Amino acid sequence: MSAREALRDAAAQRILIIDGAFGTEIQNRGLAEADYAGALGLGHDQRGNNDILALTRPDVPEAIHRAYFDAGADIAETNTFSANRISQADYGAEHLVREINLESARIARRVADEFEARDGRRRFVAGAIGPTNKTLSLSPDVNDPGFREIDFDTLKDVYREQIDALVEGGVDFILIETIFDTLNAKAGIKAALEAGEALGRDLPIMLSMTITDLSGRNLSGHTVEAFWHAVRHAQPVTIGLNCSFGAEQLRPHVRTLADSCDALVMIYPNAGLPNDLGAYDEKPETTATLVGEWAKSGQVNILGGCCGSTPAHIRAIADFVRDLPPRALPQVPVKTRLAGLEPMVIAA
Repeated sequence: MSAREALRDAAAQRILIIDGAFGTEIQNRGLAEADYAGALGLGHDQRGNNDILALTRPDVPEAIHRAYFDAGADIAETNTFSANRISQADYGAEHLVREINLESARIARRVADEFEARDGRRRFVAGAIGPTNKTLSLSPDVNDPGFREIDFDTLKDVYREQIDALVEGGVDFILIETIFDTLNAKAGIKAALEAGEALGRDLPIMLSMTITDLSGRNLSGHTVEAFWHAVRHAQPVTIGLNCSFGAEQLRPHVRTLADSCDALVMIYPNAGLPNDLGAYDEKPETTATLVGEWAKSGQVNILGGCCGSTPAHIRAIADFVRDLPPRALPQVPVKTRLAGLEPMVIAA
């Protein structure tokens, strides 16, 4: 059974759990610059380069994967959110992109397989790809609206480099997440589709948009439904929302997504909103209750956590939804569905 088939089969039986935050979990360990830098001899300060720990302190991401699987996670995200040429340029580590992604995927795969061997329940690994700090849709120069720091083909190639290494390392899915720019996501989709073609097999894609204001739009201006219309051609195995807000603020947008798409819905919000010091105070039981309301309403297939969430949050969510039925995939009528910043539907 392929990864796509296995995930859909499992999601038809119960609500699945994806893991929680990596960045805040790493920050909580209080690592020193030497932990990040290791013996790589890089010229830049590596503090905050969480992805490079796959090479310098692999015990850290491995321990976090174990904690989330112990808490009940079915899906692990690789610690590769910024493991791309653009983001690693800030640390002078562009030449290590392939190695970081390869080792990160191998770590997650090894732990996932170990847990599957214990109880026979399949564990999945999603290769996490962040948006980079560039945007294809918007100009960084307010005096030159037409200016772009990067073009589509360049960004596609950046993503392809990362995807190829993640696949070699053993991931089941490519998770393009925290999507603030729909065009960036399309570059990632193109890279993943090309990688699948080169492999001669299905390479399932997961997509997760991030909302930047309470009206329900991402930074490039797309509503949740318009975003779905813009990316549904990729036939993603999951579509969802993550980051930006906590579960309370995402409630109406989760319903919109659940009603409009025929893919699995995966939602992993922050543990509330950050306090004045940038920390997250929402208790695991609070998060579980909030996301549990979506589960009770039949709106979700996969739940987890983003910034500020911990293994305790994931355990609380898993416990809350254990006996609740998953969302049934709707039969969406065949119509022409287009997307500007708003969705447009034309009757067939």
